[in-house]
Amino acid sequence: MDNLIELNEITKHFGSFCALDRVSLNIEPGITGLLGPNGAGKSTLIKVLLGLLRTTSGRGRVLDYELGRDQRAIRTHVGYMPEDDCYLFGLSGVESIQVSARLSRYPRIEGLRRAHEILDFCGTGQERYRPVETYSTGMRQKLRFAQALVHDPQILILDEPTSGLDPEERETMLNRIALLAREHGKTVLLCTHILPDVQAVSDDVVILAQGRVRVAGRLDELSRPASPSVQVRLLGEGNGFVEKLREASLHVEVAHNGTLVIDGPQAELSTLIWRIAEQADVGIRSLRASRTSLEDIFLDAVREQPHGSA
Repeated sequence: MDNLIELNEITKHFGSFCALDRVSLNIEPGITGLLGPNGAGKSTLIKVLLGLLRTTSGRGRVLDYELGRDQRAIRTHVGYMPEDDCYLFGLSGVESIQVSARLSRYPRIEGLRRAHEILDFCGTGQERYRPVETYSTGMRQKLRFAQALVHDPQILILDEPTSGLDPEERETMLNRIALLAREHGKTVLLCTHILPDVQAVSDDVVILAQGRVRVAGRLDELSRPASPSVQVRLLGEGNGFVEKLREASLHVEVAHNGTLVIDGPQAELSTLIWRIAEQADVGIRSLRASRTSLEDIFLDAVREQPHGSA
């Protein structure tokens, strides 16, 4: 199926407060970044998808299972990594993952084998034999990730999976998420406040604000500016280079960080730009098509200036 998750006019009220307001959404295979400011409705949406909350109105399905009716079946096929810790004191790491496997109906020995297999994937060495209450933030993140993976779900919902990680651990976690999607066919819903993480691995982006979908679409399409341009970074000073570009009737702007923004499509400009750089005796560090940053897309969405349709 093209859409593994389909939501149609999902609304959820808590008394007079509307947490989700007519949310309609399709999640395709791959990695989808779920973004939004605090209070946007992300946590409520996740709980609805997991069958932990009943909707006030609307319909939806996860895989072939209907929301509000097939909650147990949905959770069988979905792995959830919560933002907060969820382990039993007194157990070692491998015992914790074995318990999760047993809850997914793995036999005891098979559950232990599966626990070791997943902890190997998550990069957990001999620490797996230590009590979980002695774990660092990074180790607890790996533990929650392993708990979400142990029953080999088709869909993964990851809530702030890189929160609290140092740069190296963060990059490793993102690489594992990308590997699961690209090589193992997992569909990932990545809920995070860290926009560069979404920019690094996501195929699609959904932005919620005040319980509504403000943006939903392919990240590469949302990042494409209304009019094409090229960004050029130079090695050293480039005043003469800029003058020669303008003499060639090119519109050039110099950004605050020194990057040159030249109006026009990359395919038509690249050869000319390189030739002028040679004439001006300057080196080009990078030349690429301009993209709208995810931060700008996010801020526009929160300000009710959507870049895409829901």
